[in-house]
Amino acid sequence: MELFFAYSGAIASVWIVAGIYIASLFYPGYNHKTQFCSELGAFNSPTQRLSPVINNYPLGALFIFFGIFVLSESQFTSAFVIGLMVIAHGLGTLVAGYFPMDSDPFTQNPSNSCKIHSLAGVVMLLSLLVAPAFVVFENAYPSWLRIFSLACIFGCSFFSYTLAKSFKNKSNLGVHQRLSYGFQILWLFVFSLFVASEVLS
Repeated sequence: MELFFAYSGAIASVWIVAGIYIASLFYPGYNHKTQFCSELGAFNSPTQRLSPVINNYPLGALFIFFGIFVLSESQFTSAFVIGLMVIAHGLGTLVAGYFPMDSDPFTQNPSNSCKIHSLAGVVMLLSLLVAPAFVVFENAYPSWLRIFSLACIFGCSFFSYTLAKSFKNKSNLGVHQRLSYGFQILWLFVFSLFVASEVLS
């Protein structure tokens, strides 16, 4: 069981890629370049019920499992905060799945569900920016991991900026969102492997 918890972050990182692809197969005409990942679970989408079941709920659990593992193995304050941030990311993932976004991402009058979904998305974004930031400033971690974490922060931040611009232009939203979140998921994958190798060695 410890082995599963140790690698749950890496498992989640792979699962999310596979889960989004599988869900998209049941959404006729879904476009990964122009549509948000969350549109798979949006109101009235063909995969409104399917997407959270194969994506948000298992992913949220995996994120929380890994956060708990990091907390249980933390030997310094930064690791404790990182564990809390990963748990927060997992909770945000669960909430975002339970409260769907509106079918029209550009609606001027979002529903309460969409507002909660968006707030959960903000929590998800910030939590996996704070977590690698604590790695960057913690000398106990190896230099390569600190540099890698910094690169992932910059990558996510840059593509979050381009995502905001593409939202205004209503073009290629999916590309920019996937690149932004991709840096966070890549960081989690590598960090999970690092933690697991350190604890289980």
